[in-house]
Amino acid sequence: MTRIVRDFLDRSPAARAVASLDLGGQRTVTLWENRNDRITYDAPQGHAFSLYLAGGTGTRRLDKGDGTGRPGTVCILPEGHRSHWEITTPFRFVHLYVPHDRLSAAFADIHDRDARHLGLAEATFAELPVLVGPLSRLAEAAVAGDVFLGDAAFADLVGGLGPRRVTLRGGLSPRVLRRLDAWIEARLGDTIRLEHLAAVADLSPFHLNRMFKASRGVTPHTWIAQRRIERAKRMLRDRVPIVEVALSCGFSSQSHFTRIFRAHTGTTPATYAQAHRET
Repeated sequence: MTRIVRDFLDRSPAARAVASLDLGGQRTVTLWENRNDRITYDAPQGHAFSLYLAGGTGTRRLDKGDGTGRPGTVCILPEGHRSHWEITTPFRFVHLYVPHDRLSAAFADIHDRDARHLGLAEATFAELPVLVGPLSRLAEAAVAGDVFLGDAAFADLVGGLGPRRVTLRGGLSPRVLRRLDAWIEARLGDTIRLEHLAAVADLSPFHLNRMFKASRGVTPHTWIAQRRIERAKRMLRDRVPIVEVALSCGFSSQSHFTRIFRAHTGTTPATYAQAHRET
């Protein structure tokens, strides 16, 4: 069975999850404490970002180098990597777990470029100030159970991931992507089918689906759902009634909207709206 990094820690008798927060879209933040342990991550699914919050000088990676951790250092554990760790003294750290497709789509959206420009190199005990702030806020969000702080911190983290130089083959051109985005945004309240997008891009549905996923990191269906959720968030912040938001964003019913909203955000529309009324 394929596991994420968290699953390997869950099996350890020494590691203890102090707090955890579901951000939706299979993104999870977990605050950990550990001591006197050995952990092996064997080709996990999805990516993990780690920040050492306290201690860590007794933590070393047995398969790579002689360094040890310390507060403020970052580890990046890309999907499919293998690593072996020894912990001899107590330390506290935060992990962000995120699937590859969700990270790719967020990168494409935030950086407004092809998802294949995402560069995610493995890092061990690295000094990466651009990621320390977002990971620290993710730890705060996990402790407070604050999905909104966590979501903003996740966006900041993705914003700090620098693009890599890469020669792109296949996929959609920036011009076609902009045309598709404009068409989608104008029709988020309507039924959007793959053949509609294919006609806009002047491609067959098969080729549009394959090339869109290459450029955005997710299928057109998932991308459209994410755009609908982003519009719904804006409307909820503006205190638009939930049933009106659901219909305006292309959902068949309020219950359908609630189910999809929770899957993407980790919370319900009612909770989201209430939290923004209290701020």
